[in-house]
Amino acid sequence: MRTKEDITNRLNGHCSDTPSKWREKAEWRMTNRSWLRYSQRIAMMMLDKMEELGLTQKSLAERMGCSQQYISKVLKGTENLSIETISKIEDALELEILEPVFADL
Repeated sequence: MRTKEDITNRLNGHCSDTPSKWREKAEWRMTNRSWLRYSQRIAMMMLDKMEELGLTQKSLAERMGCSQQYISKVLKGTENLSIETISKIEDALELEILEPVFADL
């Protein structure tokens, strides 16, 4: 039968030497919640359109003139997108993201 000390020692043996950043990440998500929602919605719109068009991240990157790595970041839904980038996404995917916002102007 294992003692409490044995269990504690065994668990401590699995601990990382580097402290976890979960709290900082959670606080960051809470602080940036409003724009993250938009970024995630745009990412989902992009993924749907890419599937419809049969595009890969690499082919979309070529259309937008950026790297595949950047497309990957955007598709994670955590990238703070500029209006310029959103416009490039719209052009590359023939997708309306901002148009409904400016339709009433």
